[in-house]
Formats: sequence, C-alpha cells, structure tokens
Amino acid sequence: MRLWSLHPEHLDRAGLLACWREALLAQAVLAGRTRGYVRHPQLERFKAAGDPLAAVGAYLSGVAEEAQRRGYRFDAAKIERPGTGVPPLTVSSGQVEYEWQRLTEKLTLRSPHDADRLREERPRTHPLFTVIEGPIEPWERVSPASASQPGAGGSAGSTGGDET
Repeated sequence: MRLWSLHPEHLDRAGLLACWREALLAQAVLAGRTRGYVRHPQLERFKAAGDPLAAVGAYLSGVAEEAQRRGYRFDAAKIERPGTGVPPLTVSSGQVEYEWQRLTEKLTLRSPHDADRLREERPRTHPLFTVIEGPIEPWERVSPASASQPGAGGSAGSTGGDET
C-alpha cells in the first residue's frame, strides 16, 4: 500500500489508479470493514488525525479531483466522508524527498516519458498535507536501495508493500 504524500498530479496513470484503489482500501480499514492491513504503517498518520475517516476522505477527494482533471471517472460516491474542512496533516521534508526519489525510480522503469516530466518539476504535496522540516517519517519502510540516499532514515532493512 502506498498513500503518497506527493500531489496526485505527479503520478502517472497507473500510479493514480493504484493510489485511488489503495486509498479506498485504507478507508475500509479505518471504517473497520476489513481485517487486513489494520497495522499497515501508511495508515498511522490517518489514525492520528482527529477524524481518521474524514482525513482519508479528504485524501481520496484530492485523488478524485486529479482524476477528473485528467478526464478519468473515479466514482467519488465511494468516498464515505469527503472530508471538507479537515485540518491539514503534516509530512516531513525528508519524507517528501524520499517519496520523490521513489516515484522517479518507479517512473523511470514503468513510464520513462512521465519520469522525464517529473525531473522538470518540483515536488508538491497532496492538498491534505503541510510540509514541516524533518527526516523521513518513522512509519516509512525505507527500501534497501533507497536507504543509502541522502536524508534516508527509518528501518533500512525492511521493505514496504509499495506497489504504485
């Protein structure tokens, strides 16, 4: 599961679709409708929000808005609590940098044209997040290949179930 802190505009088509699917799974987990993934580290920041379902709803709303901008038809009716007025969640600058590196690596293999586009952009975060200075978030499972990158922290020996 990968719930990107990055703005959905940076994702390629496959990444945007996977992000939507995985955020819907996160919503089901937070609503108590599934037993799987309940301890997934990507959910920690949503669980820590005052209203976790509204927070994940705000996240889903941002993904749906980007899909609509691109002409895709994601079913926004699947968002249980669209999350308007949700206080922003924080994300560290190290986390944003790490995710930017990971996305660039993924797109270089999967979608070179999108990787080239990404190299010309500066990272923006999903509208739900506000960036604060700091290292990679403690909940992140840093991949061994990325663990040697500047600013990398976390548990370098573990890998995440990061599919997108």
